[in-house]
Amino acid sequence: MSPGRDTMNELREPAARLRQAIPDVYAGYSATHRAVMIDGALSVKVKELIALAVAVTRECDGCIAAHARGAARAQATEAEVAEAMGVAVLLNGGPGTVWGPRALAAYTEFAAEAP
Repeated sequence: MSPGRDTMNELREPAARLRQAIPDVYAGYSATHRAVMIDGALSVKVKELIALAVAVTRECDGCIAAHARGAARAQATEAEVAEAMGVAVLLNGGPGTVWGPRALAAYTEFAAEAP
């Protein structure tokens, strides 16, 4: 099985059924996706590479397919994807909902001390 299109095709029908059952949840998720995946301080390409590394860490085949596609659409290179995977291999870390806020708090503390 292909980790890309085959996975997306396999998930299409069950995802459509679930989307029909809980449309507000999917609408909220879609709105969050649109709010995040825009150029800002980080480019869409960098965000897709981050998402791809997280998808690997979470062992989510559908996420891997979606963000591999997103990285390709954002014109990430193979070398950039390979390096992002190196980060995923290195960290394979804890849940972002616990450590993300801690990292942000640490950054804020150090940033306040910077000249």
